[in-house]
Amino acid sequence: MSQHDRTFEVGKLYCDRGDFKAAMVSLQEAATGYFSEKNFPGYLNAINLLLRIYAEMEMYEEIHHTKDKLQDLVLKEGFELSSKTYYTLAVCAAFKDQPETALDYLQKALSIALAVDNKEDICHAIFGLAAIYARPNIGRYADALKEIYNLEVFFQVYNIPDLKVASLVLNADIFTHLKKYEEAIDILWRAYDQIKTTKNLTNIVNIQLMLGVCYLEMGNKDLARLYLGLAKRSVDADNMVRMAKRIDRYIEQLGGEPQNSFDLVFDEINHSVVERKIGRIDFKNQFILLDLLRLFMQNQGVVYSKEYLVENVWKQAYDPAVHDNKIYVTIKRLRKLIEPDYEKPKYIFRAKNGYYMNKSARVSFDH
Repeated sequence: MSQHDRTFEVGKLYCDRGDFKAAMVSLQEAATGYFSEKNFPGYLNAINLLLRIYAEMEMYEEIHHTKDKLQDLVLKEGFELSSKTYYTLAVCAAFKDQPETALDYLQKALSIALAVDNKEDICHAIFGLAAIYARPNIGRYADALKEIYNLEVFFQVYNIPDLKVASLVLNADIFTHLKKYEEAIDILWRAYDQIKTTKNLTNIVNIQLMLGVCYLEMGNKDLARLYLGLAKRSVDADNMVRMAKRIDRYIEQLGGEPQNSFDLVFDEINHSVVERKIGRIDFKNQFILLDLLRLFMQNQGVVYSKEYLVENVWKQAYDPAVHDNKIYVTIKRLRKLIEPDYEKPKYIFRAKNGYYMNKSARVSFDH
């Protein structure tokens, strides 16, 4: 594996976990390295990932610049007119909302891939065609499903995990448009099972979002809130800009989340917390308790050691002789305030090396 291959793999790992800003740095470096060595397949692989990142981060000028550069390379420098080249041009056209141009490029990509029997390129071209056909402004859903079923035949003998997941999600999206919500949900759960191997955060958030949309369209607002809420909590709005906006639009359409559906609602303005059974709890001037609860609620399931709590909540150097009992007493006071049954706590738990907020508790922040 060359240095450029290693840089590309690092970029892909960042991309899979949704850290697009870090991924861009590695992928741009890999693309430059590949191009300098005239490794055009490697260059196009890096560019394709970059295009998806640019779209997700709404960097449309970068997409425009990439397409212009690629077209110049084809026209002026005899850049290789491979299936990947046409596929990349199609991706640019699709993101620039030029579906007819994208379809033309994809047909050329598929024709070249079939001629040389490059199964990976065939699969990508077929998926691209299905994605364009499935656009609401195109509405060729039957054609899109036909291409997806063609893909499934290839997947039986040729494994491309990320494309498998993308194909399932696209299939579910088509069924959603066709109002076949139960079928869409079944397919989304199949996609979720596939993610166990790909571990791609963007796909995870997208599936949570689409489950929420399906249940919203079916009129099941409770399950819609559940899955849209999971998507909202999973999305990194600084990186997944487009995805975060989509989630917010559907949550707004849902009408927001009623406070009484949460176990705990943290009221920043009034320095209080609303507990489902107890009601509003006024922390008055108990700022340490409030800061401690905020930390736990913002990071459910994370175990915080006594050392960390002292250094970050009390802002002091940890001294076991001074702080061990102080932490115990403070946690006890916090539990007495927020736990409906102090003898059977449901929010603040003790671990071997610290304390944490129950991951199952439904919490929200009211700013």
